[in-house]
Amino acid sequence: MAPTLTVEPAGRSCWDEPVRIAVRGLAPEQPVTLRAALRDEKGALFRAHARYRADAAGRLDLARAPALGGSFAGLEPMGLIWAMKPDKPFWRLIKRDVRTPFVVQLEVLDGHEPDGGRLLARAEHERHFLPPGVRRVPVREGRVRATLFLPPGPGPFPGIVDLFGVGGGLLEYRASLLAGKGFAVMAVAYYNYDDLPKDIGTIHLEYFEEAVNYLLSHPQVKGPGVGLLGLSKGGQLCLSMASFLKGITAAVIINGSVANVGGTLHYKDETLLPVGSSRSRFKMTKDGFVDIVDALNSPLEGPDQKSFIPVERSSANFLFLVGQDDHNWKSEFYANEASKRLQAHGKKKPQIICYPKAGHYIEPPYFPWWPASMHQLVGAPVIYGGEPRAHAMAQVDVWKQLQAFFHKHLNSEQRTTPAKL
Repeated sequence: MAPTLTVEPAGRSCWDEPVRIAVRGLAPEQPVTLRAALRDEKGALFRAHARYRADAAGRLDLARAPALGGSFAGLEPMGLIWAMKPDKPFWRLIKRDVRTPFVVQLEVLDGHEPDGGRLLARAEHERHFLPPGVRRVPVREGRVRATLFLPPGPGPFPGIVDLFGVGGGLLEYRASLLAGKGFAVMAVAYYNYDDLPKDIGTIHLEYFEEAVNYLLSHPQVKGPGVGLLGLSKGGQLCLSMASFLKGITAAVIINGSVANVGGTLHYKDETLLPVGSSRSRFKMTKDGFVDIVDALNSPLEGPDQKSFIPVERSSANFLFLVGQDDHNWKSEFYANEASKRLQAHGKKKPQIICYPKAGHYIEPPYFPWWPASMHQLVGAPVIYGGEPRAHAMAQVDVWKQLQAFFHKHLNSEQRTTPAKL
């Protein structure tokens, strides 16, 4: 019997869903290598491989068999996806068009040589970003440039504004996947997109206020408030929105900053200057990358106190999700300082969940770890921290935690997920 490679659920799944990979028809105890590959929309190749040994019946189930080495080791049923690395240095896996899937090619090779063994079986698996029934609605309303994702059914649904960080543009993949969990999620661009500003030197919160009001006025969005979800600079903007704007019930901050960073922030007659920084605090790693984790001044000292976001004004519920090995900036310090400020003003203590050995760019589950890249604000390759397996495990738990938090505070069905780390 020729070996067969199966992926369940067969054919297609959403990117954030685990799959079961198995091989049948091998010789007893046969050594094999499994390879996975995909190409992004720009043609960049991402690959991973792992060495395995079949059981006495010639079967191999990645949910039961540990990898013996390769891109990862140990029992990692989804390792062939999260451990993928790009052939191009610094390349980040980003889904730019959520209407099409990433196609993963899986192969089984005889023996433990990732490039030399005889091909025994292959399979193709589609990883989708638009869950079944989710509707994608482009938004050009007033100044707002965004895409709204609505779950199947009439609603109304709890609403969430989704913001990414430096780089700009309109990234939709987190919003589209999250809409499959019962939320109306609007991915909002704020620079480097369409007719929006080309940089973040000056940001006016009135733009985001317009986005919040649009979402709250949508007939399929339930009030009385919305949720905010932000990563990195997007997390800092969500903290700012929750502090200055009305209509914010809950905010999830993934590796955000409690100091205003990178440009001047305006709202009505108030201005927050950016926190200062010093290149003299850059460090070089042994691999020639720049470590910028100490570059920003403390927002607790001197004139930089004027960059501290006035979180004490907010009545929102906060969840801070922190990669403890974040080398972009001091996310754990910022979360703790935000918590101190809130509590000092009689506000509810925010929830903070820390993930050891997780880095800066915490994405939806199974996105490959992104260790370093050219940084637009630095002009050099910088490291983002983290270790591949710990970062991958953090992404799975973060995804569960933020959904439970939003379900709890945005008046949808309540689910609770205990922290795993």
